[in-house]
Amino acid sequence: MPAYNAQATLKETFDNIPKNIADEIILVDDCSSDNTVELSKKLDIKTICHKKNLGYGANQKTCYKEALKNNTDIIIMLHPDFQYDPKLIPALASMIAYDNYDCVIASRMLVNSAKYSKMPKYKYFANKFLTTFQNLFLNKGLSEYHSGYRAFNSKILNKINFEKLSNDFIFDNQLLALIYYNNGSIGEISCPTKYFDGASSINFIRSCKYGLGVLLVSIQYRLAKLGFKTSIFKY
Repeated sequence: MPAYNAQATLKETFDNIPKNIADEIILVDDCSSDNTVELSKKLDIKTICHKKNLGYGANQKTCYKEALKNNTDIIIMLHPDFQYDPKLIPALASMIAYDNYDCVIASRMLVNSAKYSKMPKYKYFANKFLTTFQNLFLNKGLSEYHSGYRAFNSKILNKINFEKLSNDFIFDNQLLALIYYNNGSIGEISCPTKYFDGASSINFIRSCKYGLGVLLVSIQYRLAKLGFKTSIFKY
């Protein structure tokens, strides 16, 4: 669980994780200003703290590195903000465990889950546009690339040099593009999402920066496939 100021929602997220499903639960705190760390330790979650705020991508890097230390087979990323339903963890994990996919995304866009969950309209249409653009350049057919709820086979994470990726929000998108670039497979399940005051969200300016980053990653991927090794695809 990559965490930043998640005190208000951490316990509810943790309480809804199916019991006896995970060998270990890890929370990486990116220098929160609230009591996220204290609460995490109280809940007996393995807690790792960044001494300064490094960014969402850097938080994930620490999460994955720590999980991979224990020869883990399946790694689930779940935000502790309770926007995504933790009860879907067994479904995500099973699609990895039976070797169906290297990565599984809990999609907010399948069967109009986003509409039913009252995703803000600007986010909905931005998601649709960016996904269409990325599917075109990657020659894939995902319903979205932007969900923060994901499962991974540890083999694909070990294959990718994710340390070279961004420390910012675009890390999410770069990672999926690299999975495809390394001939990995990505599946999806439908996931309703909650939108409420206090749920994590990036501001408009950072959203625009992320959107431009998605376009750039897509173009770089296509260039790399044509033989021009660029940016993250040269490693």
